[in-house]
Amino acid sequence: MTRPLRLSAVLAAGVVVLAACSAPAPAPAAAGDPAGTVTVQNCGAPAQFPAPAQRLFVNDGNMISMVLALGAQDRVTAVSSMQRDADTLRRHYGAAVDGLAQAAPEYPTLETVLARDPDVMVAGWNYGYGEAKNLTPARLREQGITPYVLTESCRQADGQSARGIVDPWTALRDDLQNLGTITGHTADADRVVADLDTRLDALGKAPRAATPPTVFLFDSGTDTPFSSGRFGAPQAIIEAAGARNALSDVDDTWTTVSWERVATAQPAAFLFVDYPPQTFAEKVAILKSRPDTRDLPAVRENRFLNLPYALWTSGPLNIDAAEQVRAALERWNLVPASGLTPRSDDVPRS
Repeated sequence: MTRPLRLSAVLAAGVVVLAACSAPAPAPAAAGDPAGTVTVQNCGAPAQFPAPAQRLFVNDGNMISMVLALGAQDRVTAVSSMQRDADTLRRHYGAAVDGLAQAAPEYPTLETVLARDPDVMVAGWNYGYGEAKNLTPARLREQGITPYVLTESCRQADGQSARGIVDPWTALRDDLQNLGTITGHTADADRVVADLDTRLDALGKAPRAATPPTVFLFDSGTDTPFSSGRFGAPQAIIEAAGARNALSDVDDTWTTVSWERVATAQPAAFLFVDYPPQTFAEKVAILKSRPDTRDLPAVRENRFLNLPYALWTSGPLNIDAAEQVRAALERWNLVPASGLTPRSDDVPRS
């Protein structure tokens, strides 16, 4: 999930248990498809893929987590931009993580992708795909590679930067089911989605505050904070936990806003995306030093929750984030006690 001009420029300017590793028999071609292919809906349009794909190139920890949750690592030829999430992924998916071939520590170039000779690339707009690097779905098709686009990142209109076309939980379900179909792991996709829905149902039955507390997702930034609107995964996470996203009226996924917007929202808590190079301590220091945020109740009372990148960007670990946000809200007495216990604890300890 690329920040504007990448994260360094922003700073300068301002559950699943591990699925079985054995691969099922190849899925049959869908009706009307040529033999050996399958068609799924991706970004609102039909897209044809090999059935099953044999050599996926997967970018970013959240999409890697989708493949691991499906037990489809046997279909992966290479991954990129995984290292910052490697410990989180190992905690959830075990030794399968270390069996993945890492082609690039950050977002790849087109040449890096071509060198691995994939039949399918799994990435997203600003999650690896982008015109600046000439790594786009259209360019991949020219090279004989079928692109899959992360649904959360689907552009609302061609040539425009705003992303998001469905609500985030729907986007996640669609990706899990589509990737299950593409890799021949449809039963695993059904299992992962069923687990997601069971846990969402439990959160939905938890008692709610009369007025949901407003929380702000602080991704990164100094002069301008980078956060997430109503089409981003944090929207779904925050709502499931029983709170209100301060940017729920912003029709985008990940975007910048003003510090004035943060102060006006009067958030009861701050949630942080943990990844380098801006540390949790640096983000807290920014909030405590700015005259427009240092007196906010959330800042005065240190209501901060820091969770890894792979839990905030669209993927199966979003439900783990929702459970942990709920637990934090209860600790801060912002929502009633529910008796729910998060399945995992992903708060960084160092």
